[in-house]
Amino acid sequence: MINLVDTFSDFKSSKNIDRPTMVRVLEDVFRTLIKKKYGSDENFNVIVNTQQGDLEMWRVRQIVPDGEVTDDRSQVSISEALSIDESYETGEECYEQLHLEDFGRRAVQAARQTLISRIMELEKDEIYRKYVERVGDMVTGEVSQIMKKEFLIVDDATGHELLLPKQESIRGDFFRKGDMVHCIIKSVEMKNNTPVVIVSRTDNAFLEKLLEQEVPEIEDGIIAVKRIVRLPGERAKVAVESYDERVDPVGACVGMKGSRIHGIVRELRNENIDIINFTSNESLLIQRSLTPAKVTSIDLDSENKRASVYLEPDQVSLAIGKGGTNIKLASKLTGYEIDVYRNTDEHEIDDVDLDEFTDEIEAWIIDELKRIGCDTARSVLALNKEELLRRTELEEETVDELLKILASEFED
Repeated sequence: MINLVDTFSDFKSSKNIDRPTMVRVLEDVFRTLIKKKYGSDENFNVIVNTQQGDLEMWRVRQIVPDGEVTDDRSQVSISEALSIDESYETGEECYEQLHLEDFGRRAVQAARQTLISRIMELEKDEIYRKYVERVGDMVTGEVSQIMKKEFLIVDDATGHELLLPKQESIRGDFFRKGDMVHCIIKSVEMKNNTPVVIVSRTDNAFLEKLLEQEVPEIEDGIIAVKRIVRLPGERAKVAVESYDERVDPVGACVGMKGSRIHGIVRELRNENIDIINFTSNESLLIQRSLTPAKVTSIDLDSENKRASVYLEPDQVSLAIGKGGTNIKLASKLTGYEIDVYRNTDEHEIDDVDLDEFTDEIEAWIIDELKRIGCDTARSVLALNKEELLRRTELEEETVDELLKILASEFED
């Protein structure tokens, strides 16, 4: 005879389900078994011992004289009661212990499957609930499987499987089976009634958690991380603020000789991290966000969230950054669309006004370039192709031809 208690014991030792819930499930399963056999469970007691992994079922009926049984569900004759226990007397309650064998093999088999199914559902619900509560937390796990579009990672703390999609991994991440990986819990989804825990290394919260681990002042609440923007694996900007005027937030995050930030940079595959002082002064925040470039002046259009930033010629490329990364992140951090302009107070000696190119470049193109603050050949060449496409209405072919014409002027 299949033992339901053995099934319960197996789950009790390996599944993280609280005792009251387990008792409730077991009672439900066995009361269902009783209802199917006796039509009702009103006069039955089910006693579950989760610590021992066993249970007892008792049928309770009132003892009446022979021939006076009017309801066999709640009453039992004295002669039948005496066959159960010779000490019973009329008027007492008769307790008859039931055994699984009494229900038949088929009924017990069905109950066993129901119990297994209920417990597995409970465990899935419990996993979902626990990981939902931990969204945003850091986890460490071992790579168990490498697939085309994702990594499967086993959570070191729980043994549960986590999913790291390739798009949530940093460019440059290369894992082998058995490698230990740090990431954050990004979301938890139910797919086909199974909880799927999605983890990430590209989410901004991952960098924030790394900073918390490395900078005690953040964990203690002395320094607050106000904003984070990232191009994972390339560059990040972090605005921090100190609630203690004696503590320099930037210095605390970077550490002595970069000791604190270096570990984070290595974890993020050499992602360049700029730490800046947060301020509610929008103009100053934009200036700081364009680090390492030095800004000369800024004109703000707060209503349209646009900023015109003026720099010396040698600072323009620094402000824009490789592939436009610096200015993209600065715009995200500040919430302003930033346009970079070259100071035109002093022209370089070997520069040429754009008006000198009217034979080769159409007048409307020159006007479009002047509209964005470029009135000389070098001021245009200081901007890369992507920046020109973003800030003007020019087509890509036109920009390519334009740059070719202007560059040829200085080839000699």
